[in-house]
Amino acid sequence: MKKLLVILLALVMVFSMAACGGGGDEDGPIKIGWLGPLTGDQAVWGKCESQTLEMLIEQKNAEGGLLGRQLELVKYDTKGDVNETINVTKRLVSQDNVAAIIGPNASAGAIAMAGVLTQAKTAGIATVATNPKVTVNDDGSLNEYSYRVCFIDPYQGSVAASYAAKQLNFSKAAVLYDISSDYAQGFRQFFVETFKKAGGTIVADEAFNSGDTDFKPQLTKIKKANPEIILLPGMYKETALIANQARDLGINAVLMGGDGWPSEKLNEMAGKAIEGSYVVNHLDYNDPEAKPLQDAYHEKYGADAGIELNAYMAHDAFLVVCAAIEKAGTSVAEKVAAALTEVEVKGLTGTIKMSTENHNPDGKEAAIQKYTYKNGKADLVFVQKYSPEV
Repeated sequence: MKKLLVILLALVMVFSMAACGGGGDEDGPIKIGWLGPLTGDQAVWGKCESQTLEMLIEQKNAEGGLLGRQLELVKYDTKGDVNETINVTKRLVSQDNVAAIIGPNASAGAIAMAGVLTQAKTAGIATVATNPKVTVNDDGSLNEYSYRVCFIDPYQGSVAASYAAKQLNFSKAAVLYDISSDYAQGFRQFFVETFKKAGGTIVADEAFNSGDTDFKPQLTKIKKANPEIILLPGMYKETALIANQARDLGINAVLMGGDGWPSEKLNEMAGKAIEGSYVVNHLDYNDPEAKPLQDAYHEKYGADAGIELNAYMAHDAFLVVCAAIEKAGTSVAEKVAAALTEVEVKGLTGTIKMSTENHNPDGKEAAIQKYTYKNGKADLVFVQKYSPEV
């Protein structure tokens, strides 16, 4: 009997949540959710995202908040795990009654949480989750409550391939990617398709599994194929290992990656091994408009605190959420979600206007960056804004 009562109470809570159209209390602080990795290999990004949002909310509250109310960040560690992402999403929408959720930074988690968001009628705004399936399913149907502030893998892959073929004039490319990663698979697919359309040849296409640390078997095959450029559509840790092992094997090909690369950790771990590599990124870190965020972050968290790409993406996601809350005139989650496609904000990564068709930001250009190595330090320098030519 006691067990039955618990089940009935749980069902009442679920139906009540659905009936009111998701969370977002009208009294007290406006709660904004965040989820991302605070432990594990991707913790450097999660820490930067959450700290940026805490800082921005402090600033917003000092200015008077929104709708005459203060803001509150409710954050959870996903541990970089898909199941944990689903669990904390449920907590944010059913227990914390957030107006919207910012995050996660990874495609796998953003894809997995879509069903929970839809049931709760609460928007999730991913930061650096670039796989197309985050917002649009394989059958073309829209994940109604999933959004993002970053461009997607087809665009990122196309930019990388077009730049390699048209600007760098390379005709032979190799790929080494994590076969278990949605992000890497999507990036690889569109790089290969676009590079071939541009007249290039994929001379080697090698894969590995997440967690691998020895890439020499794949790199040995790649070396024999003699590519001019190697696409590494992965994250900073594996990229550093691959870059160092490639140079140890005498591979001198140019390396290329995307928004999973930029990190102070990569700079430290790879050093000279990534000199001359190219990155498809979301912004130029030296843009004067980015300096106020950088200065504020260093003032709050210390001069040595590394600012990752995630800080800029979280900043822009926060601007979008605030604009949607103001447009809706309420913190009720369903109404905030409906306003997300009605607002336009000028962010640090470009002007963001969510498409009604796919919930992606329309018209964002990519920033091409190149790694230099001077005085024992690897660093990214801006080359140009670029859109694919093919």
